[in-house]
Amino acid sequence: MAGMLYLCATPIGNLEDITLRVLQTLRDVDLIAAEDTRNSIKLLNHFDIHTPMTSYHEYNKYEKASELVERMKAGCSVACVTDAGTPGISDPGEELVRQCREAGIPVTSLPGACACVTALTISGLPTRRFCFEAFLPAEKKEREQILSELAGETRTIVLYEAPHRLVRTLKELQKVLGNRKASVCRELTKRHETVYAASLEEMTAHFEEEEPRGECVIVVEGKSREQIVQEQQAQWAQMPLAKHMQQYQKQGMDRKEAMKAVAKDRGISKRDVYQALLQETE
Repeated sequence: MAGMLYLCATPIGNLEDITLRVLQTLRDVDLIAAEDTRNSIKLLNHFDIHTPMTSYHEYNKYEKASELVERMKAGCSVACVTDAGTPGISDPGEELVRQCREAGIPVTSLPGACACVTALTISGLPTRRFCFEAFLPAEKKEREQILSELAGETRTIVLYEAPHRLVRTLKELQKVLGNRKASVCRELTKRHETVYAASLEEMTAHFEEEEPRGECVIVVEGKSREQIVQEQQAQWAQMPLAKHMQQYQKQGMDRKEAMKAVAKDRGISKRDVYQALLQETE
């Protein structure tokens, strides 16, 4: 197992969710790079694993990754674990993988628990297409920019949030995205796992009354294509029909083709376009 990085997925709550392959790897590697050694030692003790650990976290991820890479170059095998779930997903493991790839060190991922996928599959919302945003940025301007981008997202949206910030984030989502369907999944895989499904407005009111506890995953439906079409039609409706027609005629369309294109843009019939043009010229 010399000179290789193993990304080892660990339980997000229920300890029985760890795989046999991860357990064997944690026993066999030379070193475990843990996001929080105090947290990981509980897991290792539970499974009677005594492999040496070193701390690898957000605040030392660049210099420590370089150090770990040098050790792997010398033949050391390293397992990377985070506080919970799959390393490299919204955590410092991403930087370690990047540096390993640049140094030509083999990297493999041992699959297992992941809060994002777990919440998505039990949310009751569409799962075929989704986007994952992890935690929204804390900085106001960057946060507003991300939320603005999500407003037009047609895929199901998955976000992580801490309980004390949940209500604030739900209010922001409702303000920017509208009152969409959503689910808040809490305490995933644990004894008190709950899924609360409602509109963003109802959900905000619920958690204002009932203080949320435990790490949360927010799953929000994407904007429907029907809604996008309606918004586009509303924008076209603000433009005079004659000007709308001119846009297409300047592209080389004859009057009949332009009327057909205008009718499609506005969601009306060609006859309606013709009648409206007559009224505009009267």
